[in-house]
Amino acid sequence: MNAQATDPRDARETLVAGLGRRGFLRAATAVTTVTTAATMLTQGRARAVESGKAPTTAFPKEILQPGRGAVHGKHYLSSLPDQVRWGYVPALDAKPVLRMRSGETVTVDTLSHEGLLEDQGRDPVGYFAQHGVRADQILGDAIAVARDYTRTSRDFDADGPHVVTGPIHVAGARPGDVLKIEMLSILPRVPYGVVTSRHGKGALARQPGGSAPAGITLDEVMPPVSTDGRPGGNPVDYGNVSLFTPVRRGSGKSLNGVMPVGTSGEVTFPLNPHMGMMGVAFASGDTLTAPALNSVPPTLGGGNIDINLLTQGSTFYLPVFADGALFYTGDPHMAMGNGEVALTAMEGSLRTTFRLTVCKRGSGDVPSVAFHYPFAETPDAWVAVGLSDPDGIENSLVSDLDIAMRRAVVNALDFLQHDLGMSRPVAYAYLSAAADFQVSQVVDRTVGVHGVIKKGHFSDKHHAR
Repeated sequence: MNAQATDPRDARETLVAGLGRRGFLRAATAVTTVTTAATMLTQGRARAVESGKAPTTAFPKEILQPGRGAVHGKHYLSSLPDQVRWGYVPALDAKPVLRMRSGETVTVDTLSHEGLLEDQGRDPVGYFAQHGVRADQILGDAIAVARDYTRTSRDFDADGPHVVTGPIHVAGARPGDVLKIEMLSILPRVPYGVVTSRHGKGALARQPGGSAPAGITLDEVMPPVSTDGRPGGNPVDYGNVSLFTPVRRGSGKSLNGVMPVGTSGEVTFPLNPHMGMMGVAFASGDTLTAPALNSVPPTLGGGNIDINLLTQGSTFYLPVFADGALFYTGDPHMAMGNGEVALTAMEGSLRTTFRLTVCKRGSGDVPSVAFHYPFAETPDAWVAVGLSDPDGIENSLVSDLDIAMRRAVVNALDFLQHDLGMSRPVAYAYLSAAADFQVSQVVDRTVGVHGVIKKGHFSDKHHAR
């Protein structure tokens, strides 16, 4: 995004970083590179977004501390300790932290958990200082949550990692409706992120009993078994690997994450800011830390869905299970590959503006699948979601990509048949010939697959909704 463009594909242009080519590899220059990245951000003008268009935005000129800089929504919600749940999502009877009308917009300062967690010292100032980030360039809400969060006691081994902001009550939403969630703008709040591989998690994690997962040997487990310090019980000593990842402008004005290769090389990859977690209240719980409320597994209410297509300009549809829907968000990503194999994306705090709209059955303005299952849409495609265990069964979660794949195919078939009018056999053949089924993630206990149906394959009359 820039001051002249509103194209959703320009989301990666929300941040300017002037890091030296190899400076990030040397601790002596780390302070300079991160400071330069922060101060090269340019100021934009805040305004509410009440039209159907993505906002025209300019770069914020500074770290987006709570309430500072461009706020595009009619409502604003920060992520201070009394506005978040750390590791758990809201229950069906949760008390909202904000109320708004259907069709209104809200800007949420979402907060990454990286740098806050117990295995990183639960001290973002100390953690990021090791990577050359000055204290005044660390988000105040990150410091406050790490220091002052007391709503629940923290159990690093059992709790989810995510800082979950909300819930938001949307007037008029009732069970059986659909909440339409539009991502209108996404602004990185800081010019850096973190990618973490934690023991016992990720695509190549050792099994709880100590064996290697099927298909690999213990020597192929990541992080290496020899570095696993979990038996000691102190998260700081677990041997988890967190890779600090600065952001730099690349050729063609793209914005890239930068990682080292060897002693002097590097690999760069484009940013793709998106929210990993968007959900509505789905489960009940007798306590705030009931297992059914854990923030890790996605459910029929969405949550930790981790689909990298859900960036600026996209729409996410969720069935409603509670009065007011009780929308929440978190797990902001600066970039993520399909699969999210190491456990996390490039995690980094984002300021995201949503439009939240209640859709009633029979209105014709929402995909029919969304009345019973999460469904998504981008400017170019419809996205059918499949989850291995969408009910979030307590203590017996199913992590089977075959199940997720089958459900994504069924949901895609239902959409093509009931919404676009294709016969089911033709739709099945079309999906085999032309649709792409991609692994969303394999690390959230409940794993996901999504099918991408390109709108350009269909006549124009099918595109309007």
